[in-house]
Amino acid sequence: MQEQIVLVGATGSFGQAMVQALTKDGYQVVAVARTAESLQALQQIYPELLTCQADISNDTAIDVIRQVATKPVRAVVHGPGVGVAGGILEAPTDTLNQAVNIKVAGLLRLVRAVDKQLHAHSRLIAIGGHYGFEPTAYAAAAGIANAALVNVVRQLSLAYGDRGITAHLIAPGPADTERLHRVAANRAERQGNTLDEVMEEMRNESSIGAFTTPDQVAWAVRMLLEPEADAMTGSTLMLDSGRRRGIP
Repeated sequence: MQEQIVLVGATGSFGQAMVQALTKDGYQVVAVARTAESLQALQQIYPELLTCQADISNDTAIDVIRQVATKPVRAVVHGPGVGVAGGILEAPTDTLNQAVNIKVAGLLRLVRAVDKQLHAHSRLIAIGGHYGFEPTAYAAAAGIANAALVNVVRQLSLAYGDRGITAHLIAPGPADTERLHRVAANRAERQGNTLDEVMEEMRNESSIGAFTTPDQVAWAVRMLLEPEADAMTGSTLMLDSGRRRGIP
């Protein structure tokens, strides 16, 4: 029987790259997103896609996803975006709460929705981010929510370990997407620079002078589906292009 991969955030830049890679590998992808229009547009490109309109920030998503994820689930991939709220001193507390709700509680809702379809060697994969490890003055919501994911993924690795199910966190660095442009615009306003200047500054924060690409994130997901990735449960795969300088 064809296995399913349930993907939250399927219509975003990272999500679309994952859909392309995973459908090519022969998986039946269940694409979860909030709007029917974005899902319909994606399904026009990938007709074999199963779509699921659900708001992962609400408990109602559990039953909605459960009705679509009816086959053995090879993996869940939780990669929704969160709002850009500026630095910690001015970020609205509601926005911070929403970010944690979407990233952390959303992951738990997704896992609970498919629990009965999981089997030995299934993967629970969360897409976090570089800002969860290296705080920035410009993206407090993403930093807080992604830092919390580190702990949640480790807890899931313990909770599901006796079933042979593993949990993983992928932490990409900044990617040249619409969302990054919003973060850069906030940074440019603070610094009194242009958007192009800030984008170049952010690019140069990488050891190799590069942004992470959606295709690289899709590659990491595919790698975690390999049998050898069992040994990585509870750990974080950094895809930050050399931005993290701290030890460990």
